Amino acid sequence: MSKVLVVGGGAAGMFTAIFAAYNGNEVHIFEKNEKLGKKIFITGKGRCNITNASDMETLFASVVTNSKFLYSSFYGYTNQDVIDFFENIGVHTKIERGNRVFPVSDHSSDVIAGLAKELRKLGVEVHLRTKVEKVVRTEKFEYIKLSDGTKVCVDACIIATGGFSYQTTGSDGDGYRFAKELGHKVTEILPSLVPLVIKEDYVRELQGLSLRNVEATVYDGKKKIYSDFGEMLFTHYGVSGPLMLSASSYIAKKIKEKELKLVIDLKPALDFEQLDQRVLRDFEENINKQFKNAIQKLFPTKLVPVILAVSDIDPEKKVNLITKEERQKFVTLIKNFTLTITGLRDFNEAIITKGGVNVKEINPATMESKLVQNLYFVGEVLDLDAL
Repeated sequence: MSKVLVVGGGAAGMFTAIFAAYNGNEVHIFEKNEKLGKKIFITGKGRCNITNASDMETLFASVVTNSKFLYSSFYGYTNQDVIDFFENIGVHTKIERGNRVFPVSDHSSDVIAGLAKELRKLGVEVHLRTKVEKVVRTEKFEYIKLSDGTKVCVDACIIATGGFSYQTTGSDGDGYRFAKELGHKVTEILPSLVPLVIKEDYVRELQGLSLRNVEATVYDGKKKIYSDFGEMLFTHYGVSGPLMLSASSYIAKKIKEKELKLVIDLKPALDFEQLDQRVLRDFEENINKQFKNAIQKLFPTKLVPVILAVSDIDPEKKVNLITKEERQKFVTLIKNFTLTITGLRDFNEAIITKGGVNVKEINPATMESKLVQNLYFVGEVLDLDAL
């Protein structure tokens, strides 16, 4: 029987400890917080999005960085295996819109409780409020050193310390430090799945406005680097919501160097001609009204003043005096509402971390280090990120 130490009691750490115990090892979790699963508790707005039930092709397409590395993982232990695992430990699941899998109870605490119960059942020893200060190697792996100076000798060590986001949950970058001290390369660490900062002042007027069923495209000059359809939210500093959080994963490195252009199609269900006909109908119904009063049905109330401000049409102009050219420019604006992205919000608002331990130095079939025998890295500490 090998003595296995898991550094970190979050999602990756708890899951790994359970399977190490299934394999007949003596397993210990060292967690510096006062309880296990602090980040699990807040994920999915407190509901815990466990996995996604889509097919493999969709899953791989949703991995932004190093998707090929996950081939062995995704096929060796599928999303259905994850669902079956939770059902078997008494955490019943349901599938919602977008194939997202949640516990039936809608409580992340039930997911943590289910994992903790399984750890107890398997005899995994959990050491809370215990900070690992150093991981020490010789030719393979030897021991870890705690913050009080205690040395703990083990046969294998698994680093599951998480990334750098939500630092109040304990993700403060310890894992990256351990990796570097053990000779591993760590790629640049950036916030991801994080809101975007917008230059234009008028976004503040739109604060709180949520738009559904819009299409967003991000351009670097003329090059398209992201495009998708969904929901977004205006904030006092810029934009957020699922569509914009996903965009951040694709632009994190680019936005450090230059501003990028965000183009929102406010009416993606209609092509240019169809939208032009719709606007024309609205104008004909309000033929003697001013332009500012003729477009009320086209947009949410909060958006109307901003659209008026950025359009080239005088708000007081009578609709019957608007030219075809002016109307078509207005239609172009609706299909191409353009904002300037100047940056991302910081790690305090990031859901995940982009960057981490270089996966070229990790065996994708076992997660063992290629540099240090019996040393493993799992979870967000690795250079992997997904939508």
